[in-house]
Amino acid sequence: MVFANIEYLFLLLLLIPYIVWYIMKRRNNEATLQISDARVYAHTPKSYKNYLLHVPFMLRIIALALIIVVLARPQTTNSWQNSEIEGIDIMMAIDVSTSMLAEDLKPNRLEAAKDVAAEFINGRPNDNIGITLFAGESFTQCPLTVDHAVLLNLFQGIKCGIIEDGTAVGMGIANAVTRLKDSKAKSKVIILLTDGTNNKGDISPLTAAEIAKSFGIRVYTIGVGTNGMAPYPYPVGNTVQYVNMPVEIDEKTLTQIAATTEGNYFRATSNSKLKEVYEEIDKLEKTKLNVKEYSKRQEEYRWFALAAFLCVLLEVLLRNSILKKIP
Repeated sequence: MVFANIEYLFLLLLLIPYIVWYIMKRRNNEATLQISDARVYAHTPKSYKNYLLHVPFMLRIIALALIIVVLARPQTTNSWQNSEIEGIDIMMAIDVSTSMLAEDLKPNRLEAAKDVAAEFINGRPNDNIGITLFAGESFTQCPLTVDHAVLLNLFQGIKCGIIEDGTAVGMGIANAVTRLKDSKAKSKVIILLTDGTNNKGDISPLTAAEIAKSFGIRVYTIGVGTNGMAPYPYPVGNTVQYVNMPVEIDEKTLTQIAATTEGNYFRATSNSKLKEVYEEIDKLEKTKLNVKEYSKRQEEYRWFALAAFLCVLLEVLLRNSILKKIP
């Protein structure tokens, strides 16, 4: 038997001072009478009530102990497991240049990318995943971690304008590589998402791809944005006007990056297409699992609760019947 809330069992220690208090109280409440010889009372027959005098208190102690056990949620478990899990390491390199504010995807490219990436992370519980952001330069938003709750919380802080504007695709890849190069995982992956062409940084995208290849890192590239023109919000005074801007994605370079590292290039022209892209990557990079598990957990508090109820009921009956006139 196990307890779901085992810390509640420490409350049993509170019963000790309660028992001591009861003993001291009974001792102080007993009447005394001085007599010269007590032998005359030696063979006085005792009433059955003398034996029942402390029974209500004992029942109360037992009831309190059972209630504490109920709070601790006793459970029975039967389980066996034989599993072999091999997680992979994934760095997500996300473009946060201002062009990601274009609203050809809803509500915009960046928010759509964040939503779909969050779903992808939720579907990979056994993987180490981290985030690299890049625009005119690159930095790590979150290193590799299996604490996906923290990772998803950091997603909320991803927005355009937090670093110098531009599109340094090569720097984004290189930054992700530094986080993966020392990994011991058998499979190391970078998922690069951008909506433009490389125009900043000291490392070219193809050079960064060669570096990734040398460390056995596979790069999946995603070009996000519709074909043709895309509405881009442009602030004018206190209002926002929309200007149609041409979508310029360097598909040739992104395809070469993927090919160099034995990855794939995908084009996402809508929210649904972007989701399909991540689903496809999820299929290509499945975690190897060999799990054989059986588990059964059942709550067992009911019998303890019933026993506590019976103890309380019996105490009430004794105090209001047989022991009614005894203090």
